[in-house]
Amino acid sequence: MGILHESIQSLHKKLIKREMTSTDIVKATFDRIHEVDDRIQAFLTLNEEKAYQEAAKWDQKYASKENLGLLAGLPIGIKDNIITKNLRTTCASKILYNFDPIYNATVMEKLNTAGMITVGKINMDEFAMGSSNENSAFKPVHNPWNLDYVPGGSSGGSAAAVAAGEVLYALGSDTGGSIRQPASYCGVVGLKPTYGRISRFGLVAFASSLDQIGPITKTVEDNAYLLEVLAGVDPMDCTSANLPVPKYFESLNKGVKGLRIAVPKEYLGEGVLPEVRESILEALKIYEKMGAIWEEVSLPHSKYALSTYYLLSSSEASANLSRFDGVRYGYRSKDSDNLMEMYKNTRAEGFGDEVKRRIMLGTFALSSGYYDAYYKKAQKVRTLIKQDFEKVFEQFDVIIGPTAPTPAFQIGENTSDPMTMYANDILTIPVSLAGVPAISIPCGFMNHLPLGLQIIGKHFDEAMVYRVAYAFEQATDYHKAQPKL
Repeated sequence: MGILHESIQSLHKKLIKREMTSTDIVKATFDRIHEVDDRIQAFLTLNEEKAYQEAAKWDQKYASKENLGLLAGLPIGIKDNIITKNLRTTCASKILYNFDPIYNATVMEKLNTAGMITVGKINMDEFAMGSSNENSAFKPVHNPWNLDYVPGGSSGGSAAAVAAGEVLYALGSDTGGSIRQPASYCGVVGLKPTYGRISRFGLVAFASSLDQIGPITKTVEDNAYLLEVLAGVDPMDCTSANLPVPKYFESLNKGVKGLRIAVPKEYLGEGVLPEVRESILEALKIYEKMGAIWEEVSLPHSKYALSTYYLLSSSEASANLSRFDGVRYGYRSKDSDNLMEMYKNTRAEGFGDEVKRRIMLGTFALSSGYYDAYYKKAQKVRTLIKQDFEKVFEQFDVIIGPTAPTPAFQIGENTSDPMTMYANDILTIPVSLAGVPAISIPCGFMNHLPLGLQIIGKHFDEAMVYRVAYAFEQATDYHKAQPKL
């Protein structure tokens, strides 16, 4: 476990000095996975043989004293909706149970170039649709802080694997909070970058105007290093932004003195537990001591975010998931007499209940006679939500609030109530609709379960988000707490 709780800088120095090898780190990773994953259930596919081969190559390069980057020879886990060449990618769905891609997502090419070693594909809510990781077609993920509780979703497997020490770092994807909410529930650091900061090429689409890949780590510093590698324009993704990628690490130590923090009253109001609200107020006191100024503001259209999000994301999902028809790849129903039956039966048997629910909602919202009333109106409200953020950022450097209104809930507690389940993302969804960056960092505990602090920044100002997050992390010890498995 010692190796799996060291920073990127620390591990890199030890690799250079030959105090340990990449093979040592990879072995510690797989030893830990084999030790605890029967209880966490975070991994769907392991890449053990190939990972050891890659580690041996990097050990040779370190031994020959080549000038290698910080991430060279370090292992990482990948959420199972990110395409990995010759490594099974299922999106935790029966309909892709046997899909072995023939190409890599852009982020995988970037990680491979940096020298990172993929140890396996990580469990998730099916097609990233869910807030608890109970919607996986194969097995639910358990929260390492209490195995009777959910780890959040849809990147719950990634957050749980990092929290449990199974991997040093993981990639997740965030559509409406799917990195930040599980990071909060599992007591780790999770960033949703600005929309367009990281290429979506090779990310299996749920809602194309919202989806973003992001890193999940134990510390803010490690998260910043990973974003530097992942970010940048990509000719394969026309929505990726052609903007320079800052050296995020260089801004971490600038402190928060004189910074202006906005605290939306809607983020501390109805539905947010008193203990969660108190943890945020305590965090604000820490920022005050460090010289920051905070003030209450309003994001008035946030109350419409939940309905807006589920109309838009479901509409996009209904279009994106139409490609899964049993014709070209994946699962195909055997009980069909003609092509139309094959389509229907494949999708009925291959998709889970939550995916079907969202396809049906999205198809309805896009249908003739309802498009203007629902989808078009939701797009207008999305613009108003975005303008709320822009107005606040005219006077403030960051926005701060809780990541989730509660800590993690028990497995099975909300499965029969989709609306209650959806409400768990009520504080993360407005950020996704606005397309701005946000990070969740640990800020306390309630009933021995972690709570998360959400720090929201201006478009493409991840450097400021990291700076504010790092200042809090250095002033507290919440990130050092570990679950006892």
